[in-house]
Amino acid sequence: MLGYTIRRVLLAVFVLWGVVTVVFIIVRMVPADPALLIAGMDATPDQVQALREQMGLDKPVFVQYLSYIVGAITGNFGESYTQHVPAMQLVAQVLPNTALLAVLACALAFAISFPLGLLAALRVNRLTDRAVTTMSLFTQSLPGFWVGVVLMLVFSQALRWLPSAGLNSPDALILPVVTVALPFIAILTRMTRSGLLEVVGEGYITTARAKGLSERVVIFTHATRNAMIPVITVVGLEFGTLLGGAVITETVFSFPGVGRLMVTSILARDYNLVQACVVIIAAAFVIVNLIVDLLYGYLDPRVRLAK
Repeated sequence: MLGYTIRRVLLAVFVLWGVVTVVFIIVRMVPADPALLIAGMDATPDQVQALREQMGLDKPVFVQYLSYIVGAITGNFGESYTQHVPAMQLVAQVLPNTALLAVLACALAFAISFPLGLLAALRVNRLTDRAVTTMSLFTQSLPGFWVGVVLMLVFSQALRWLPSAGLNSPDALILPVVTVALPFIAILTRMTRSGLLEVVGEGYITTARAKGLSERVVIFTHATRNAMIPVITVVGLEFGTLLGGAVITETVFSFPGVGRLMVTSILARDYNLVQACVVIIAAAFVIVNLIVDLLYGYLDPRVRLAK
C-alpha cells in the first residue's frame, strides 16, 4: 500500500506541475500585450511600461516562470488588477461556498440515487426498473442552465418560495444544490444499478445464498460493498469537479463561488486572479482524485497490486 500511495502522490504532483506550466504558457501566448489590455487603449506608453514592470513582463521568460512557480507553491499570485487585493484572498473568500455547494449536492445525489439504483437492480426488467432507467436518462440529458432557469422561474418568480440569487440565507442554497445534483443523481442511479447487477452474478454471492443467508444480508452485506467501489470513484471525481466551481449554476444563480469568480476575472482580463482560480481548481481536483485513488486501492487490493 505504501508503494502505491507514493506512486499516486508523485503522479498528482506531476499533474499539478503540468497544469501550472500550461496556465503560464497560455497567459504568455495572448496575442496582445497583457499590460496594454489591462491598462486600456487610452493608457500612455509610460503607464503601460510601468504596468509591465509591475507584472514582471519585462523580465526574461525563464525568470518569469520561476517566479510564477514559486508563487504557485506559496499561494502568492499577486494582486487582483480589478479589486486591488491579493488574488488568493479573493479565491479563499468564495472557496468555502463552492465546497459547501459540492458537499450538499453530492450528499443529496447519493441519498437519492442509491435507493433508486438498488430498487431498479432488485426489480430488473420490470416496470420499476424501466421507469427508473428512463427517468435517469431523461434527467441526465437536461442542460444545466435550462434546469436552473426553470427552477428559478417556478420556485422564485411564480411561487416565491425561494430566493433566486446570492447567498444571503440558508434557503438560497436549495435551488443551486438541486440544479447541480439532478444530473449527478441520474449518473449515480445508473451506476448503482449496473454495479449491483454485475456483482449479484459473482460466485461469492451464489455461495452466500447457498449458505442460507437471507436476501437482505446477501445484498446489503456482500453485494453492496463491491458494487459501491465504482460509485465512490464517480462521487470523488464529481466532487473534485464541483470544487472547481459549477460555473453555469453559479452564474445562473449569481452564487458567490470559484466558478463565477473565474468567469468574472476572465471577462475583466484580471490575469493574476484567473491564474489563482485555475491553479486552485486544478489543485482541488487533483487532491480529491488522489484521495479517491487511495480509497479505491484500500477497498479493492487488486487495484494497488496491479499497479
